[in-house]
Amino acid sequence: MKSNYQFTAQIEKDKETGLYIGSVPNLPGAHTQAATLDELSQNLKEVIELCLEELDSEELNGLAEFVGFQQISIAV
Repeated sequence: MKSNYQFTAQIEKDKETGLYIGSVPNLPGAHTQAATLDELSQNLKEVIELCLEELDSEELNGLAEFVGFQQISIAV
């Protein structure tokens, strides 16, 4: 039986290349890039599946819980 996992991806846009870059902070090695957000979403699903295949059940149970992002403003 398959288990369902839910992950949150951080997405940025590279100003030099125009590519979207996605990473999953609590899943080591889960990062990818793409020209569109739809393509990035598909790439992220694929890389997450690949990363999960490499983990044993103990490692899966030991993944850190993602809490969230916090924006911090600083005037310089």
